[in-house]
Amino acid sequence: MPLAERMRPRDFDEFYGQDEVVGKGKPLRNAVEKDVLQSIILWGPPGTGKTTLARIIAEKTGGVFIHFSAATMGVPELKQIVKEAEERRRFNKKRTILFVDEIHRFNKTQQSAFLPSLEDGTVVLVGATTENPSFEIIAPLLSRSLVLVLQSLDDKALGNILDGALKNGERGFGREKIAIDEKAREVMIGFADGDARVLLNTLEFAVHNTAKTKGTIRLDAKNIQDILQKKAIRYDKNGEEHYNVISAFIKSMRDSDPDGALYWLSRMIEAGENARFIARRMVIFASEDIGVAQPTALVVANAVAHAVEYVGMPEAAINLTHGVVHLATAKKSNASYKGLLAAMEDVKEHGALPVPLHLRNAVTKLTKDLGYHKGYKYAHDYKNSKVSQEHLPEKLKGRKYYEPPE
Repeated sequence: MPLAERMRPRDFDEFYGQDEVVGKGKPLRNAVEKDVLQSIILWGPPGTGKTTLARIIAEKTGGVFIHFSAATMGVPELKQIVKEAEERRRFNKKRTILFVDEIHRFNKTQQSAFLPSLEDGTVVLVGATTENPSFEIIAPLLSRSLVLVLQSLDDKALGNILDGALKNGERGFGREKIAIDEKAREVMIGFADGDARVLLNTLEFAVHNTAKTKGTIRLDAKNIQDILQKKAIRYDKNGEEHYNVISAFIKSMRDSDPDGALYWLSRMIEAGENARFIARRMVIFASEDIGVAQPTALVVANAVAHAVEYVGMPEAAINLTHGVVHLATAKKSNASYKGLLAAMEDVKEHGALPVPLHLRNAVTKLTKDLGYHKGYKYAHDYKNSKVSQEHLPEKLKGRKYYEPPE
C-alpha cells in the first residue's frame, strides 16, 4: 500500500491536527467514545483527515465501516447497502457507519435517498465534502446532520506526521537509514500546504528516488526541490485563503483592473477552484457592482455561466477570461443594489404595509365598491407613456431608493 494509506491513524492519539473537532473533551470525541454518534458532515480540504476520522469512528463505536464513493457509485448501490445494514442491525445489532466520500457529487434527488435510512437509524451517515455544504447539500440532509469543519493542517501537525512516518518501523520508513535536514523538512511541509496525503506521497517519492550514500538515504532541500521540480500552487478551497483570493478577485473587477482580476482568476483556476463557483460570483457581480451602468454585463456573465456548464473545464477557462475582462472594464454602478438594501430595511422596519387602493385590481363588485383601482392612471393614456402617481404605501410616501450617480 502507499505510505499515506499505511500511516493512516488508527486512533485519536495518532490523529494530528483538528483539535477543535477531535481533541479530548470535544463533543464529537465524547459522542464517539460514548457510542452515541449521530450523522455528521465533514467539510474540509483534501488530506485533512475526513476518511481517517470516519474509520476511527467506526472502529471506536464497533460499527461496520462501509466506504461509499459518490463519484463512482449511485442509488442502486446505496439501496443494497441499506438492505444489508437492515439485516445486520436485525441479527447482530451492529450499526453501519456509511462513509460517503465526495457527497456533494450527488444531486438533490440522489441525496434524498439517504433520508429514510437516517430517520429509522439503519445507518449513521458520515459524509465528506470539499465544497460548502450550504450550497451542495440539501436542507433536509443538513438538518439531520452535524456539520464539522476540518481546517488545513498546520506546520506542527504536518511535522508530527512526517516524523511518525520516518520513525515507524512497522508501517513507515523506521527500518531505513534516512537522514533529512531541517531545510528539507521545511520544503516538504511547505509543499504539502496543509495536506497530509501530499506530504506523505512526497516523502515516499523522495525516499524511493534518492540513491543511498554509504547505506543512508540523505534528503536535503536541493534534493527535495529537484524531485518536486516545481512547487504546486494550491490553496484551501474552503478556508481563509479561499475567501482571501475570491475577495481580491471581486475587488480587482470592482476597481476596473483587468490585470489584477486575471491574475486572481488564474490563481483560482490553477488551484482547481470550482469553475461554477467563479461563474456564480461573476453573475452576482454583474448586478451588484455594474447594474444599469452597463446592463449587458449580466447577459455576458450569464453566458459565461452557461459556457462553464456546456463546455466544461479546462476550455471554459477561456470563457471565464472573456467574462472577467468584460466585467472589469465595464462602467460601474451599485445604485440598484443599494436601492434594494434600502427598500429591504423599510420592509423589515415597517412590515407588510397595505397596498394603496388605486394600485389594487378590482376583480369583484365588492372590491370595486371598496375603492380598489379608483383613481388609477393608465400610463399609456399619457404623453410618452409616463405618469406621475404614488406607488408606495402611505407611510413611505416620497421615499427614494434608486438614486443613480450623475
